[in-house]
Amino acid sequence: MSDIKLNISIKEENNILFKRCIRKLLESTFIVGDKDEKLYAFISRESNRQDISDYLRMIGFDVLVDTNVKIAMLKTHEADEDAVGLKRANILTFTTEQYHLLLVLWEVYLENLGYNEENLVMRGDLIDKIKAYEVDIDSRKLSAAMDLFKRYNLIDFDAKDKTEDAIVTLYPSLQFGWDMAQFQTVSAEYMKGGGLQEEQEGSEEEEDEE
Repeated sequence: MSDIKLNISIKEENNILFKRCIRKLLESTFIVGDKDEKLYAFISRESNRQDISDYLRMIGFDVLVDTNVKIAMLKTHEADEDAVGLKRANILTFTTEQYHLLLVLWEVYLENLGYNEENLVMRGDLIDKIKAYEVDIDSRKLSAAMDLFKRYNLIDFDAKDKTEDAIVTLYPSLQFGWDMAQFQTVSAEYMKGGGLQEEQEGSEEEEDEE
């Protein structure tokens, strides 16, 4: 294995933004352009992205910037994907309820595309959607899942507002909330017109077969 060398130079006026980008990625995996405009504007510049990538590579990570949806995402560096002894710190295993809720949120996100600049849904409408798809999740687990998704910049909302009119902002980072194989499966079902319900029923049938 070759030696790891770090040779970057950050301008004084960029020090704070550089540090904030690094910490934001390590803390919440995503930098969302619609939420953190300054951080995204900084990391989306090629020279800054390369400096951040070089720095993260020292600890086994890298950054992916998708300018189409204005997302920057922390990921495991390809050279360390199979390394033994390195904890994949930003990889979460969702519960069944959280996974189904994530699918509902993604479905709502897709339905809302193009209507407004921001992708928004009222809490009451979201709960109705959850019930319509027969997702079995109680209020306590729902709150815990929503808090988790907010922490990782998949959604945003005012934690103090518990009313049905409370606004939940949906971010394009939702599409990265599961691994690529899962995303491709869900996307394929949606494009075929099957929607979330068929995906959910298919998962239940597979579980029954097992």
